[in-house]
Amino acid sequence: MTRTAAARPQEAGAPVSAPGPDTGGRRLPRTLHPLAWWIWALALATAVSRTNNPLLLFLVLAVLGYVITVRRTEAPWARGFKYYLCLALTVVAIRVVFRAVFATGMRPTDHHLFSLPRIPTPDWYAGIQLGGPVSLEALLSAATDGLRLACMLCCIGAANTLANPKRALRVLPGALYELGVAVTVSISVAPQLVQSVQRVSRARRLRAGRNKGLKVLRGIVVPVLEDALERSLRLAAAMDSRGYGRAGSATRGSRRLTGALMLAGMCGLCAGAYGLLDPTAPKLLGLPALAAGSVLCLAGLRLGGRRVTRTTYRPDPWRFAEWAVAGCGVLTAVLLFGNVGYDPAALNPSYYPLTWPTLPPVPAAAILLAGAAGFLAPPPAKPVPYVSAPRTEEAA
Repeated sequence: MTRTAAARPQEAGAPVSAPGPDTGGRRLPRTLHPLAWWIWALALATAVSRTNNPLLLFLVLAVLGYVITVRRTEAPWARGFKYYLCLALTVVAIRVVFRAVFATGMRPTDHHLFSLPRIPTPDWYAGIQLGGPVSLEALLSAATDGLRLACMLCCIGAANTLANPKRALRVLPGALYELGVAVTVSISVAPQLVQSVQRVSRARRLRAGRNKGLKVLRGIVVPVLEDALERSLRLAAAMDSRGYGRAGSATRGSRRLTGALMLAGMCGLCAGAYGLLDPTAPKLLGLPALAAGSVLCLAGLRLGGRRVTRTTYRPDPWRFAEWAVAGCGVLTAVLLFGNVGYDPAALNPSYYPLTWPTLPPVPAAAILLAGAAGFLAPPPAKPVPYVSAPRTEEAA
């Protein structure tokens, strides 16, 4: 039996190679450097920590939703942002409930909503009340505080959604090799659990009959835990076969010197940060301590990186798109911390008395600038579908 000339170049089930790129002036799809996404997300989270204006916080959520929608891939970890949103709503709800239960009293001008039964507390618990009247201003203030923390969680979720955690391991210094492996494995747990839950849910929908109550929970939790255990065993075997966890060739003295430099450097960074935040601290605890700590940490990372020998296959490029995305996030944080061109009180409006918060133009424009990462980043590469070659009569 022979094959026709049309069926020879491609085997059945082989991936179809895309034709030559015809971009029409557009950028070629590629995956952005994971460090750029993390810098963008952490800088945006830093900017969020500066304000509790609900209008700006909702604008941050809108920017995150837009960037994730247009720049996420089809990978398993890119499907878990909705779970971060659920966690954010839970944080807001818990903050509101705690503010309602642990009452702080009411002012004569507050708007009374309802009252909870007051629970007497012992003398050593003085200053904290359980139950009592709850005002609208108190609940709105608690919801705004919870919304700020929720936005910071969503920023971290956006970084986990947009950046490949396994590729981020390759850009870490050699001294942080073991720590990077542990962080990468821990970050990969949540996407893998999401994928397992989705797979188990699809299997349950294909079965006849549906259980209710605790049987449903047992039918989901047990397969998910079993799948997670199997993934862990496969990951451990793969890491062991590739040499992860080896001791290296560093001497005991080198390891002790590295640890001492890192410990002294971290103490210097902590002292420098305290000196910058406290205006009454001595001047030596400011920038000098921060600079000395940074030098010691860099020396420790440099010395510790010598004992780890790694090879990188096709390192991720750092081009103009990476600079642009990271710069958008950093510039947003700088504008919100600069207090230039707007009233700083607009970032933290008060609900006593109850008034509608204003939208400051400069911080709003800074947050919209962070949304520019949605079109400054290149489009993600789409997976190439697998197509079976048509069978001919001679091939059959």
